[in-house]
Amino acid sequence: MADDGGRRTHTDRGQSAEQGGPREYRMEELAALAGITVRTLRFYRERKLIRPPRREGRIAWYDDHHLARLRTISALLERGHTLNGIAELAEALDHGKDVAELLGVDTPTEEEPVRLTPEELAARFEGEVTPENLGAAMDLGYLGTDGDDIVHISRRLLDASSALVREGFPLAEVLAAGRSVREHADALAELFAELVLRHGPEEDLERLRPLARSVVEAEVSLALDRRLRKQPQS
Repeated sequence: MADDGGRRTHTDRGQSAEQGGPREYRMEELAALAGITVRTLRFYRERKLIRPPRREGRIAWYDDHHLARLRTISALLERGHTLNGIAELAEALDHGKDVAELLGVDTPTEEEPVRLTPEELAARFEGEVTPENLGAAMDLGYLGTDGDDIVHISRRLLDASSALVREGFPLAEVLAAGRSVREHADALAELFAELVLRHGPEEDLERLRPLARSVVEAEVSLALDRRLRKQPQS
């Protein structure tokens, strides 16, 4: 169906969505779905909290990415984030590595990636999801983006870091410690790789990686035992 100007109307958009095409919305419909006013939507657009819509003549078309971003903004506002802070977070996410770049296509891994919405990440680290911390986590390679979602590279690291924050440790310090651990872990991985490659083919590196993990876990446990024995007795 076309309007008087020969343009497709929203009815055509709904039909294309049912046929498998991308769903698009006019401004009024998008605002209603997001639970905000058109005036608020315009304000968010002017503040560049959402990406520009697709233009078709004088009509602006919005899609599900815009809807997801608007719902994220509302959820973060409810959690006490300011619009300035949300804008900085959005900019950090928009410039982050995508998930394919983060995980690599052919690199084997034993870690389980975790997909999160921005509001779920904020809930995991209550009050600690700042642009600085988000940028540090992305620089470390902990976080990547996939459309409107965030992907953490490792469920074990995510669970451990969020548990430390719940214990009262600042996320910035947890990330700084993670960077230091990363440097030592890289050195340990290189040491093990050199040992394996001196005595066998490269394929053995993947096959023997559980042994390397067992050695590292046992040595860290023993090192903590030694550290605890150094503590003065009360």
